[in-house]
Amino acid sequence: MPEPDQHTLARRKDIIAAMRDIIPSPGGVIVDDDQLRPYECDGLMAYRQLPMIVVLPENTAQVAAILKYCHTNKIRVVPRGAGTGLSGGALPMADAITISMMKFNRVLDIDWDNRAAVVQPGVTNLGITRAVEHKGFYYAPDPSSQIACSIGGNIAENSGGVHCLKYGLTTNNVLGVEMVTIEGEILRVGGKGLDQAGYDLLGIITGSEGLLGIVTEVTVRILRKPETARALLLGFNSSEEGGNCVAAIIAAGIIPGGLEMMDAPAIKATEEFVQAGYPLDVEALLLVELDGPQVEVDYLIDRVGKIARDCGAVYSRISENEEERLLFWSGRKNAFPAIGRISPDYMCMDGTIPRGRLSEVLTGMQDLSKKHGLGVANVFHAGDGNLHPLIMFDANKAGDLEKAEAFGADILKLCVAVGGVLSGEHGIGVEKRDLMGEMFTADDMKHQERIKMAFDEDQLLNPGKVFPTLHGCGELKTLHAKAVADKFPDIPRF
Repeated sequence: MPEPDQHTLARRKDIIAAMRDIIPSPGGVIVDDDQLRPYECDGLMAYRQLPMIVVLPENTAQVAAILKYCHTNKIRVVPRGAGTGLSGGALPMADAITISMMKFNRVLDIDWDNRAAVVQPGVTNLGITRAVEHKGFYYAPDPSSQIACSIGGNIAENSGGVHCLKYGLTTNNVLGVEMVTIEGEILRVGGKGLDQAGYDLLGIITGSEGLLGIVTEVTVRILRKPETARALLLGFNSSEEGGNCVAAIIAAGIIPGGLEMMDAPAIKATEEFVQAGYPLDVEALLLVELDGPQVEVDYLIDRVGKIARDCGAVYSRISENEEERLLFWSGRKNAFPAIGRISPDYMCMDGTIPRGRLSEVLTGMQDLSKKHGLGVANVFHAGDGNLHPLIMFDANKAGDLEKAEAFGADILKLCVAVGGVLSGEHGIGVEKRDLMGEMFTADDMKHQERIKMAFDEDQLLNPGKVFPTLHGCGELKTLHAKAVADKFPDIPRF
């Protein structure tokens, strides 16, 4: 992480006074160590740092005033949502102001005609669905932490969930945002319309991990709840057979509402924790959800069942009612805490691979498990190849954390080697930052840095995240068209 700026630390009392002028309400500025402790990390608890101070603004004007002050006085800023992120994106800095957005917790407007909801960034993911479900609507992206994670954090990381195979990630379900830049300027990007003219700034902001600005309002798409939804549990004697079944379902032109996979260690831990009715005598378990009109769902259940049998399924169970469907999903949704019951610590990874390489990568992970001497349980969004290996270790045991980090790095390198990417939905943060060179060339990263500099030239917003090394504007030389032409001579020129 960047070294703390001693000049900033020397001005801490003055900075606290300035923040209290901006946020006069009691509890709006947190300065005592004991009260700062809950903010020392996010969901990646292996890395911790007390923030210099924490502020909890209540409106956009206060956010703008804070950022303008920080820009003028060259003070670093770390945005924070609910703190459930798993890549260290909200890891504080000793010389930075952590801005918690959790007082922005209101649903501002529900537009049924345009099927859109306008909410503040501190509203939980599940809270959006709760606000619209009485009229038969819901918000589609559903991370496992949806009961706690905030929509602002979802935008920062471009979060996914178990139903994103069919309905898309956060970027496919956000229509617009209000965002404050580091200079304190308030921008509105997108809106309730289906599409916006001009550059896709909304696509740049979604998944930018707090490096470009702070979102203060969000407009999301809401969908009508499907008429029918049923879930199937399909068990296989090997992960290879399970992976082949996933590929076969998609190849048949069937796009399930959800298509998840768990290996034997994850199945056992989850069943002991939730008692969801999972079979304990299989090596791989698929959870397939089909939704839509009743007649379509019944037809697809038969087709998926036949595909599974052809792929070697040894277990099949279909949910008979809504309560049973939710029970099936409760196991998957609670897989992470289930692992927490059997291991003192675990590290959740987040690589994404082509579906056709599932069995190869799972086999590779078992080899890596033996190499590093640590256990791993696999729970993942099989339909889109988004893996969540859970590396089990004991942080109180000397060397275990370092082994877990090395194991995780090797898994992500394997994902990239087979044509995948470093992250599907958790973001880069600090966890994967030093692996960016595995996926991107130096020129690739400099292009991304140029976008960062366009919004935040002084690198005050969430420094130390995403990029292994940030360059100054002067170091990022202009890319000339001739250089591109020389590198790619076969591309037609107009």
